[in-house]
Amino acid sequence: MAKSIQILSTKKLSGEQRQALENANLEVLEADFIKTQNKSFELKDLNENLIFTSQNAVHSILSNPKAEQLKNKNIFCVGLKTKILLSENGFNVVAYTGYATDLAEIITLIYGRESFTFFSGNLRRETLPKALKDAGVKFNEIHVYETTLQPQKIKTAVDAILFFSPSGVESYLKDNTIKKETCFCIGETTAEALHKITKNIIIADQPTVEDVIEDVIEEYK
Repeated sequence: MAKSIQILSTKKLSGEQRQALENANLEVLEADFIKTQNKSFELKDLNENLIFTSQNAVHSILSNPKAEQLKNKNIFCVGLKTKILLSENGFNVVAYTGYATDLAEIITLIYGRESFTFFSGNLRRETLPKALKDAGVKFNEIHVYETTLQPQKIKTAVDAILFFSPSGVESYLKDNTIKKETCFCIGETTAEALHKITKNIIIADQPTVEDVIEDVIEEYK
């Protein structure tokens, strides 16, 4: 009997996502290494266009009583799931990309004369704000959610680790080391957080949890 493959996900998966891995005869451990919470904020000094780079920011905005007033603005966002969440809630998404770098490029090249408000979290990357600043694009930023690290020691030996954000990598490395495990990453930015740690990295074609899971199943077929 071959030893079963142990997979650790650094965030809790949905039932379907977990099932897909188990159907491929993989054993799944899961733990949330980061926690996000909405924070209170004021919707004022908004520019003509709005930027979202995560679903967390959208959820936080949706919980604000003034969210309806934002539906007449043009939205720029990162991530297909973020786009779907916005569209389903009646927001007008004019552009979305897989990565913040690509979104920054579209904004600076095509919409550089317009103004933007970026709804962000406290641990957001510098990529987008820096690109907009460097290009002289008018923008401001409102923090609408908080991300906190939840490091924990994993005692079980695993064959693979699934990472979904740079903060998740940072949190995992606080109490654990990466040796021979294969690291599956949702995207380039997450993989970058591992680049001095390991070479065993597989990056999903599209930055979605489902794509990460497909890669894992493919790898251990």
